[in-house]
Amino acid sequence: MNYLEIALMILQFAALILISPLITGIIRKIKARMQNKVGASIFQPYRDLHKLLKKESVVSENASFFFRLVPYISMTAMILLAAMTPFVYGGVIAPYSDVIAMVYIFTMFRFAMIVGGLEGGSAFGGMGSSREVMMSVLIEPALLISIMTLSAMTGVGFNITDISGSINAAGAAAISPALLLAGAAFVITMVAENTRVPFDNPDTHLELTMVHEGMLIEYSGRGLAMMETASMLRLTIFMTLLGTVFFPWGTAMTLSIADLALSVAVIIVKLLVIAFGIALLESIIAKMRVFRMPNMLTASFALSLMAMISLYVL
Repeated sequence: MNYLEIALMILQFAALILISPLITGIIRKIKARMQNKVGASIFQPYRDLHKLLKKESVVSENASFFFRLVPYISMTAMILLAAMTPFVYGGVIAPYSDVIAMVYIFTMFRFAMIVGGLEGGSAFGGMGSSREVMMSVLIEPALLISIMTLSAMTGVGFNITDISGSINAAGAAAISPALLLAGAAFVITMVAENTRVPFDNPDTHLELTMVHEGMLIEYSGRGLAMMETASMLRLTIFMTLLGTVFFPWGTAMTLSIADLALSVAVIIVKLLVIAFGIALLESIIAKMRVFRMPNMLTASFALSLMAMISLYVL
């Protein structure tokens, strides 16, 4: 890895972190316009995070030291994933971006949030944590199998950037039932992992329906800012993985200026299209009942399993 690749790695890693609140703001703005509302500025998440960082953190007397540690663990996990995610140039982080490691880091993030929700001693925090555990039982296998399908399809191992580069090089020949089924499973997993509609509504704080917000209910100030930033970054990472791994065409595989410029334009379009899809989904359907969530997650697991089976059958 030369100095140019190291500089590009740091640049795209920093860009992925910096745009994550913007992606959240764009989704909120599109949703507002679909509902005939003006909506807040797309830069409002930056203002909210800045305001939280200046506020004092209030900690429950029932919480242990781990409660204060959870925001740092969550943020560290997402920073590691941002460094492992192919964004503009797919060849920079090849030695480090292992699929199994990425899934385990996502699990570490979820474990930290679950424990943080329980540590606060709030009934609603415990309820949100228990629902997150219920969802994770089916989220993680579907996530792993959908990406492992691409690994088996390309035959390049478990490196996420090698998988992306192999599909990118194959062009239209890579489009197959296995790829489409794995992509569909990943989309459902992405929505569930980020607790968006129909699994949860991030725009409300209804006590009896909270999942993600229930685990954050006892946090304030800097801790809440870090937890919110980590959650925004998690959504951006999933959207980036969908665009650069499952549909990687347009991602630069060389360091030429033309390829990098094209890759920047392509990833912007991909993220905007995915953001529009998320906003459209949340505008046309309602949140489902808690006890129906396993049905949808089972469908995601079934799609990922069908993708793996179709790869060998067809």
